[in-house]
Parts: sequence; C-alpha cells; structure tokens
Amino acid sequence: MGSCNNSKTKKQDSPPPEPVPNIIFILADDMGIGDLGCYGQEHILTPHIDRLAAEGMRFTQFYAGSTVCAPSRASLMTGQHTGITHIRGNGEYPLRETDTIIPQLLQKEGYTTAMYGKWGLGLEGTPGEPLKKGWDHFTGHLHHVDAHYQRPDSLWRIRNGKLEKFDTPEGSYANEIFAEEALSFIEEQPKNKPFFLYLSFTLPHAELVTAENYMEPYLNESGESRFMPEKPWPDGKHYGGQPYPKAAYAAMVSSIDKYTGRITQLLKEKGIDENTLILFSSDNGTHIEGGRTMEDVAFFESSGSYKGVKRDVYEGGIHEPFIAYWPGKIGPGRISDHIGAFWDVLPTLAELGGVKKLPANINGISFVPELLGKGKQAEHPYLYWEFYEQGGKQAVRKQNWKAVRLQVKKNRHAPLELYDLKTDPGEKHNVAKKHPEIVKEMERIMQEAHTPNPLFSF
Repeated sequence: MGSCNNSKTKKQDSPPPEPVPNIIFILADDMGIGDLGCYGQEHILTPHIDRLAAEGMRFTQFYAGSTVCAPSRASLMTGQHTGITHIRGNGEYPLRETDTIIPQLLQKEGYTTAMYGKWGLGLEGTPGEPLKKGWDHFTGHLHHVDAHYQRPDSLWRIRNGKLEKFDTPEGSYANEIFAEEALSFIEEQPKNKPFFLYLSFTLPHAELVTAENYMEPYLNESGESRFMPEKPWPDGKHYGGQPYPKAAYAAMVSSIDKYTGRITQLLKEKGIDENTLILFSSDNGTHIEGGRTMEDVAFFESSGSYKGVKRDVYEGGIHEPFIAYWPGKIGPGRISDHIGAFWDVLPTLAELGGVKKLPANINGISFVPELLGKGKQAEHPYLYWEFYEQGGKQAVRKQNWKAVRLQVKKNRHAPLELYDLKTDPGEKHNVAKKHPEIVKEMERIMQEAHTPNPLFSF
C-alpha cells in the first residue's frame, strides 16, 4: 500500500502542462525590409516595432512566400512554397476544400481565431471564404483589389455564423477599423482560453492615402512634405490622388507602428503579454504604385541593401522583416540569421499550439528551437519560389547561393543568374560562369521543386 500511495503522490506532484500561448501575427502589405528603424530606416518613425525587435528576436534571413500578395499569403497559411501550393499568383483563385490552414489547425486545439484585414484567398461562396477556413471572427476585404483603397465604402464580416457585407462609416479608414476590431477582440478574450489573431493590414500598399494625424510628423510648418521635392499623383486613376507620395508612404508605415504599439500596450494592461507570441512581417517587398517611384524607394532605402521590389524574385522582392516577441520566452536583443520562409510559420504555430498532426505535403520546418533557444534547429536544404507575371520567374536559395531564372515562359531552360549572397547580398555580380557545378545543382532543384498546376503554368 505504501508504494502505491507514493506512486500516487508522485503523479500528483508532477508539474501541470504549460499553457499554450496566444498568438498574434501582424502582417504589413508591401512593406520593404528597410522601412523599419530596427532594419536601418532613418526617415520613418517606427518606435513600437523597433521595441519589439529590441525586446525580442529580429530575423535577418527570413523570406516571404512570394513577391505579390495572394501567393505569399497562401504560402503563409498552407505551409507550402509556390512550387507546391495551389495559389501561385494574384487573381480569382480560392483556397481549396482540401487545403488545411493555420486557423483550422489551431481552432481544433481550442483556440478562438480572428482575422481583421485583407484576406484575398477566397470570395463569398467559394471553398476559401473565411467562414469555411477556421475563422471564428472576421472583418475585412475578401478581394485583394478591394484592399487597394484605404477608405472603402464597405467591408465583409462574419456575423451570427454568416458572412455578410456591410457599409462602413463615411470617410472612415479601413485599417483604423481593423485595429479597433483587433483591440476589442483581445479585450474580450478570457484568460483561460487561447486565441489566434491574424491582423492583416493593407498598409503601406497603394493607394497612398492616410489620416491627417499620421501625416503630421512628415509635413513642415507650411503643411508641405518634409521630403520635397515630391511628384504629385493625380486624382482620377486607379489609386486615389496624393500630392506628397513620400510623406504619405512614411505616414502609412508609422500608422502600422502605432497600431502595433496599442496592441502590445493592451496585452500588458491585461496581464497576458508573457503568454502571447507576436510575430511581425510583410507579405512582399515595397511597391512602386499609386505615385511611388523607384526614386522614392531609393530615397528611403526601402529595400535595404537589396536589389528589386515587389514582383521581383531578387532579394528586395522577397527578403522581409521578421520579428518575434514573447516576453520571458524569447530573450531580449536576439538577432537570428536562421534562413526561413513563410511556409515555416504553419508548423511553428502548430507546434506551439499543441497540434499533433500536420497536413500532408507541406514544405515548412518549425523554427520553435530557434525562437526558444532550446534543441537543435533543423535547416532547409533550399528555399524555392516561382512567379507567373512578367514572363515567369524562378528563384532558389541554397545556403549562401541564390539562383534566379527570368523569362521562363519563353524558355524553360533560360540561363540562370547566380549570386553569392555572403559576399554580394545586393545581387550585383552574376557568377554563373565561374560556378557551373552550382548552376547545375540549382537547375536540378528548380525542376524538382516545381509541380504542375492547372491555374499557373510556365
């Protein structure tokens, strides 16, 4: 009897399982890696996001899923790179019923799931609409083109178990609505039930329009841009007019920063910051739309030291800011050179959320060991991208080597460009002729990583 009682006592004394964390993923739209102070920005104020990096982990080698929004977000949600995932370009292409994504996995583990902002992965009535993909709460844009406008007259939401369209207050800014909805959601969550919040802003994507209070720091005493000369963008085009595109872009980046600061402050006030992981990133590189030019990109150094912008598979189009903040779990001031990509987010959040079984056919690798500094971090043999605009493009990163193939639709075997990112992160010197054996290996990877797709074909 004595030994039995001791056994019971030992079992009762074992520590309870650690609670799973709340998870918040904040995604910017068309923000370049160089747009944040913690990545070298000198003109745009981003103190709150910079603080996340200073008190958490800043990744230096993290990549988006693609170089435009829909395939990048599909990669994020499915854990697949664009050689595998169903959605490989922008357009009317929903997620399929067979695609299992992050909120569905976490919802089954008891998470309350909420998304505010840009969806772009399925319209009403399709298998990819938010209601069918694991979201308990949603307010935002279904169509990515609707998300081009900062003051839309309507948005979509989930209400009483149904997806419905509703009118927005006249003159209201969509991202203000998204931020307020996110704050209200956090406020309403009980402490004993985990939540997953996906806050998918449409900033600083064109159109370059934002509220006056965000513009003020970037205007002089005369109400003109601090970044003169400016080239005005006229009214009457696809995107709304803007007399000061550079100032407006800076203001839009700063507005995301202020929203992020309000969220982190609320977590502290509610006493749940130490059980909440915040991830911050952008869906692709900076844009040249709605009045923004390559000269503006160069002025702000929005792509950092990298070559290219949105729609490029050079580093400037896909190499993104990525910040992880989790007080008490992630030590302050950590800088990670782990090479990762959006398709790693699904297995990472699944592991943290207690998911036992991952979807089949994913490409992602959990980076939990890197986040927590525990155990050996697995590495990718390579990262792969394919893109279907501008003649078709492919790219591979394998260790410090980067291969790019352009005009794939004209020639599936077009010559590769090869760069050594260790010595040439700006991809200025094509060294393909000097390394034929590396080129051959990269060609093999491009063939191996690509799978046929009925929607997107080279």
